[in-house]
Amino acid sequence: MTTTEYQVTGMSCGHCEASVRREVGGIAGVEDIDVSAASGRLVVTSTADLDDDAVFAAVDEAGYQAVRA
Repeated sequence: MTTTEYQVTGMSCGHCEASVRREVGGIAGVEDIDVSAASGRLVVTSTADLDDDAVFAAVDEAGYQAVRA
């Protein structure tokens, strides 16, 4: 298992968290997602190293911006 942390900007509520969780959850190999609008933190646990660009695209699809923390 691999854990990767990202900083997400623009989230402000539980709906925002759910949107990010849904989009990132669609990435192959993702096992667990911890996302917090309050801290802007996204932690993704996966079966293998994640492609950062796939995470960035998924977060963008949810309507937010992410950078690797």
